[in-house]
Amino acid sequence: MSHFRSHRRTELVFDGRPVVIHGPNGAGKTNILEAVSLLSPGRGLRRAAPEEIARQPEALGWKLKASILSLGSAHEVETGWQEGGRGVEIDGKVASQAALGRVLRVLWLVPAMDRLWIEAADGRRRFLDRMTLSFEPGHSDAVLRYEKAMRERNRLLKDEVRDDRWCGALEEQMAEAGAAIRANRQRAVGRVIEAQHLAMTAFPAAELALVGAEGADETGDAEALLTAFAEGRARDRAAGRTLTGPHRADLHATYADKAMPAAQASTGEQKALLISLILANARALAEEVGAPPVLLLDEVAAHLDEGRRAALYDEICALGAQAFMTGTGPELFDSLEGRAQVFEVTDKSGLSEVREQG
Repeated sequence: MSHFRSHRRTELVFDGRPVVIHGPNGAGKTNILEAVSLLSPGRGLRRAAPEEIARQPEALGWKLKASILSLGSAHEVETGWQEGGRGVEIDGKVASQAALGRVLRVLWLVPAMDRLWIEAADGRRRFLDRMTLSFEPGHSDAVLRYEKAMRERNRLLKDEVRDDRWCGALEEQMAEAGAAIRANRQRAVGRVIEAQHLAMTAFPAAELALVGAEGADETGDAEALLTAFAEGRARDRAAGRTLTGPHRADLHATYADKAMPAAQASTGEQKALLISLILANARALAEEVGAPPVLLLDEVAAHLDEGRRAALYDEICALGAQAFMTGTGPELFDSLEGRAQVFEVTDKSGLSEVREQG
């Protein structure tokens, strides 16, 4: 990591085991997880704009370099940002961000997601699309195509442009990409549900449902979407935006054993449901692609008692996943002794220093 947030220059070597990163709040622990998350498509676990990540006050840009062993193949990955924009290179060749998803599958759970089930639907859609992207790296391309065409359609609606041919052409693009988005999401949700049902786990299962803006099942092919866009054109024009489609989808979850909506569960139960879904996603990926994803679990011990923490660590080790876990003290990870690498992060006058322990 070079000039990446609080890390002026940090080089870390991992051996494939789970990784424990501990230290006081503000020392720079989460910055390490964010760096790993940017080795996958998108804006990373903090959803920060590239220019926000550069270490201040230098503001020279930032760079990440990683050697990755994935499914028996070694890759050199480099990504970074300067004023010209963010770039990606894989094995010395310029690549797209989507290509990162074919080299490294990454899932994460961060404290901001603890309120996932009780806040607005956009956070759940991001969670859903991250899950979907782990199975289908091309999913991000479909989302970008859909959003680009929708922005153009929304502009026509706001400007009250009544050229049906122009709107129709954009709606065809939206329908094609939207059908792919729906199909990708449905497949991902199905794989995670199946992985939950087949697992022996200490964490509660969640029944999942993908629904549309009106609460109906979020299904339908390109033709059905095209019809919905055309029929909703007058309503959308009055609103100045597109009111139906996969951009309005929501992910509903129910605590299966209690038949209780996740939003009504306790804080600890909601956290346990999220962990259950992340683990199920990882198990399904391990079965599908032959290796578990990298897991980024920021402050994962919060809201978990000692028994649940031990169960989580046992499941991670049984899965064979390289999980990066942060916490304020090493005692939170006592039951992992001997099964993980341990790093301590300290803050020295605004610079993060990282030291591997025993």
